[in-house]
Amino acid sequence: MKEILVATHNPGKVFEYSELLADLDVKWLSLDDVGITLDVQENGSSYEENAMLKVRAYVEASKMLTLADDSGIEVDALNGEPGIYSARYGGVKGSTQHKFLLDKLEGVPMEERTARFRCLTLLAEPGGVIHKGEGIVEGRITLEPVGDKGFGYDPLFYLDEYQATMAQLGSEIKNQISHRARALQALRPTLEEILE
Repeated sequence: MKEILVATHNPGKVFEYSELLADLDVKWLSLDDVGITLDVQENGSSYEENAMLKVRAYVEASKMLTLADDSGIEVDALNGEPGIYSARYGGVKGSTQHKFLLDKLEGVPMEERTARFRCLTLLAEPGGVIHKGEGIVEGRITLEPVGDKGFGYDPLFYLDEYQATMAQLGSEIKNQISHRARALQALRPTLEEILE
């Protein structure tokens, strides 16, 4: 079984990867699992730059096949904010962050609350070869958080097609349509080749 390092301390993200590619004979490991405490500053000006900073640092530190991603939510009425700053938007976390985003959209009607989740995923092989996958899912921002599945902005991200937020969808549906799922699907042929 091949081990792949996911460049995160977040067990939720590692679990999501393991679910998204459950059929591959892979053991998914977090930075904590391999004892890496190195903290990479995500100070790039794009998702790709941020993912590149992480994947290069962690493949070098681990000498393992490494996956790193950067993702965010882009709200059209806010000129694409929070974008690459999604995780630290407003300098707050969790439900406080939800309130911060909703307050910024106060008075914006539902039809103008269009948004997308975007994920840029990089796979690095020890020795420097880097492969890229990108995924996007379109939706809109709700008037209040709905649902208790998922994490981050999922309770605010409404999908017209499913008449539900990302946080109301079971992992079976989410794992087919999420931005991270789509980015990984783009990388999948390369990953299968490497694992052979």
